[in-house]
Amino acid sequence: MDDELRTRVEREAEKHALLNAVKHEGDANVGAVMGPLMGENPDFREHADEVPGVVGGVVGRVNDLDYDEKRARLEELAPEELEAIEAEDEGDEHALPDLPNADDYDEVRMRCAPNPNGPWHVGHARMPAVIGTYKERYDGWFCVRFDDTDPETKRPDLDAYDAILEDVEYLGFEPDAVYRASGRVETYYEHARDLIDRGGAYTCSCPGDEFSELKNAGEPCPHRDKGVETVREEFEAMVDGEYEAGEMVLRVKTDIEHKNPALRDWVAFRMVDTPHPREEASEYRCWPMLDFQSGIDDHLIGITHIIRGIDLQDSAKRQRFVYDYFDWEYPEVVHWGHVQVDEYDVKMSTSRITELIDAGELDGWDDPRAPTLESLRRRGIRGEAITDAMVELGTSTSDVDLAMSSIYANNRDLIDDDSDRRFFVRDGVEVQLAGDAPAEANPPLHPDHAERGVREIPVGDAVLIEADDLPDREARVWLKGLGPFRYTRDALQYTGEDIEVVREEGVDVVHWVPAGESVPVRMRTVDGDVSGRAEPGVAASPTDEVVQFERVGFVRVDRHEDDETVVYYAHP
Repeated sequence: MDDELRTRVEREAEKHALLNAVKHEGDANVGAVMGPLMGENPDFREHADEVPGVVGGVVGRVNDLDYDEKRARLEELAPEELEAIEAEDEGDEHALPDLPNADDYDEVRMRCAPNPNGPWHVGHARMPAVIGTYKERYDGWFCVRFDDTDPETKRPDLDAYDAILEDVEYLGFEPDAVYRASGRVETYYEHARDLIDRGGAYTCSCPGDEFSELKNAGEPCPHRDKGVETVREEFEAMVDGEYEAGEMVLRVKTDIEHKNPALRDWVAFRMVDTPHPREEASEYRCWPMLDFQSGIDDHLIGITHIIRGIDLQDSAKRQRFVYDYFDWEYPEVVHWGHVQVDEYDVKMSTSRITELIDAGELDGWDDPRAPTLESLRRRGIRGEAITDAMVELGTSTSDVDLAMSSIYANNRDLIDDDSDRRFFVRDGVEVQLAGDAPAEANPPLHPDHAERGVREIPVGDAVLIEADDLPDREARVWLKGLGPFRYTRDALQYTGEDIEVVREEGVDVVHWVPAGESVPVRMRTVDGDVSGRAEPGVAASPTDEVVQFERVGFVRVDRHEDDETVVYYAHP
């Protein structure tokens, strides 16, 4: 790291350390500083192994100040950010706004309504995170309802039902009920018959492009004024499977001259030749469209509040026509914008991820390169960290950006205290040792928890250090947990100096592993696999344990194989 970059890192780290300290009226935390620092300064990421050391020194200096000094310095460096913190402290304690008219209902009832056409990507987490949080705030009720009545264009994946429920649990919530719309088809038929009897629907055999021309011109199709008995007979023929796909639909009768053509006599049921993958639903060929099915279910289940994307505003308008026919009261609606997630090269799309898996470009839904919840879980990121980041986005109608660094910062706060430290060297350079160095290094398992004890790392005759950490000739270096050395004549000569040389003379502190007894490790990351070697204790780390590779980042131990240990990289 050159001097100019170090100065930038120190300046930005000071600002974020002060923000963290003032916001919480205490000491700054290195972990909480790293997330926003790296998120706002992506060019720092290529120096991710060096930045934490610089940040640690800055955080130490900030924590030496009292609160008034911290606040004064922050006001000098970032007055607008300080003003935002203080305004936040004076505002609502909740990140989410109050639900509209929540006090008018005996119980707030909400639904998470996924289409189970595949496991969830990161963006899907927003709905259960927010709904689950509202349930807790209002002591309410929420269900997961699988809107799986499209066996063709959004064909359900049988494995996705359980996978999605596992993701909801991973995020920290348990639904009060679970429904599968494909198991409720008879209910939709009954309401369609009732709607027909009320004069609110008609069967239509117009070709799609022909009806579209009439609709756009505000003209009714010739089937609109059929008698109820004829409509009823033709609908029963649809239910009995007597029509081919595209031959007949059931339309909700709205206002054919409505200013929004998308609301004019919309389709409620259609014929589908493709069998549903669920055996219990495989015989049905007359399927409800989502707006009809969802609207009926929301009323029958007693939903009081719906959260949906701003792009689905027309859904509420279509469904209100049905509600008016039945004289039902429509639920409260909150619309929000899309969430965009940074970091990933892979598009956040269930169909795109499926294509990459099928093509062998991703190993599966839990591949670390995939922007999925299964992937985050396997990397050792706790669901609570994702939920908190999603809730912080609020419910704005504008599109919002989610920096993965905010999830990482949340997760770091959750796991740092429990994560033992280990050394891991990537692309190590072997260097011989000379002099009377200790035979064993005993760095602490955790710098803040002396009671946990120390690691026992045999030193041997040579060590591996990363190429970027190799000192210049005759320069000194401190091998962390082992001691001071001078690099001379292709060897590291032990000097026996005191730790003060690090503090007073700026000697670099680097991590290392013994060349002889280190263990091979494959670290799976968002950018691909990284090979290296770790201190011997990693081979005994239990599966699922999260450890911190010092100066590299947190990893989850995935498995121990005959020739290597496999870990999944979480974040810095």
